[in-house]
Amino acid sequence: MTRRRTHRFPGPRAAAAALLAAATLVAAEPSATAAAEPPARIALTGARIIPVVGEEIASGTVLIEYGRITAVGADVEIPYDATEYDLTGKVVFPGMIDPHSSAGLDVPNETLPVAPFLDVYDAIDPSRSFFENALRDGLTSVHVMQANDTVIGGVSRVVRPIGLSVDEMTVATDVGLKMSTTPRGGYGRMRQMAELREAFLGLADERERLPERVYEQYLQEKGERLTVGPEEARRRGASLVRDEDWGDQYRNLMRLVRGDLAGWIHTGAAMDVAPAIELAREQGFLDRAVFVVGPTAYKAARAIRLSGRPVILPGDLFHRERDPMTGELESVFLPLEMHRAGIEFSLVPGGGSMAERYLNYLAAVCVREGVPRQAALEAITINPARALGLEDTLGSLEPGKLGNVVVFSGDPLAFDTWVEHVFIDGVHAYNRATDPRLAELMKLESTPEPMPESADAPEAEAGDAAEAAGEQSGNDGADG
Repeated sequence: MTRRRTHRFPGPRAAAAALLAAATLVAAEPSATAAAEPPARIALTGARIIPVVGEEIASGTVLIEYGRITAVGADVEIPYDATEYDLTGKVVFPGMIDPHSSAGLDVPNETLPVAPFLDVYDAIDPSRSFFENALRDGLTSVHVMQANDTVIGGVSRVVRPIGLSVDEMTVATDVGLKMSTTPRGGYGRMRQMAELREAFLGLADERERLPERVYEQYLQEKGERLTVGPEEARRRGASLVRDEDWGDQYRNLMRLVRGDLAGWIHTGAAMDVAPAIELAREQGFLDRAVFVVGPTAYKAARAIRLSGRPVILPGDLFHRERDPMTGELESVFLPLEMHRAGIEFSLVPGGGSMAERYLNYLAAVCVREGVPRQAALEAITINPARALGLEDTLGSLEPGKLGNVVVFSGDPLAFDTWVEHVFIDGVHAYNRATDPRLAELMKLESTPEPMPESADAPEAEAGDAAEAAGEQSGNDGADG
């Protein structure tokens, strides 16, 4: 890999400073201010380009200027002052998106069952190894949200897996409010739904009373008395209500029903889907609902399809259960069922250190099980971007979008492919060749294990061999 101009990128931490400027491109957080500019212009040349949206390019160029993609094609004119990365033989792909993760939080869920006043901003730990691994795995955006053990959780945000503070990492604030129609630990479904209804009934009561209180306070500040009835006072006070007038318990619920937040509803079982759809419809946010479904969601596929809303699939894509009539074990591949039903779905990384933690591997499994290749690629890029409401910024290689790019050694769905480079907002954030942790792991793997001694070897010879090995080890250490 050669460059027209040489820059050194020691690692993810060093690249973080350059990302400060890019934080202002899409984040609504006023404190995410710029400390350094992203690279003026970089050109990724000679690679096979899979833009996801649009046709593949056998050999082309992606031009990124000031953190955003400005051109993608086979005959892109490269500015004279651009830093060029020769990626001949490699594959360029959009930065992948983790659409639902609590791994970056100090705890997955708080103990309060109804806590819409929470914000994951207060619990994201930039030093967690999760973010380092996410970058290594080709994830350029992570939607950090509370886990599923809740009734109403807090507000989420989308972050980059790189940065020294939450402000530096932030791509988008106030993405969605987490809820669940599946019972949290220790709850039954009746109690779960009762507390959900109680929260929204409380909001309805507050919407009725708050404008009247605000109008009365407004008159008191002017030294006037209330001379109209409750209905007229509510009408006059409606335009005077500010966000800060809502109490902590209701502010984010009000933002949800008003259209400022999306509703992300966990439906862990098929029977939980219908109540979730009904709740979203009653409260007026069905057009902004995203369903975080469980392994039996295929049984409610028709209801989900009719709702017209996307789903986030669980990490385990296979569901197995015994037929109650025949006793035979049946296996269902959830992405294929969602695709057949016409439901837009997104994949999340599986847990652990096995291959299921890689989104491109999960996409390959989808293709193996019958999902079309294009649908599988969309499930790890543009689909999660749409679910997050960030399709104009993330999810594909198109002019105007952020310069989030993954460079693969080969086809992203091939088993022997790995991530070689990651660019975030045009910043070279990861280089496999200079990954110190990976180098250490590879060194450990390449160290040969000592040959086992023969059971009938003479004791003296075995001792001599051990002594010789010890001397050789000492010499190697001295040379190092």
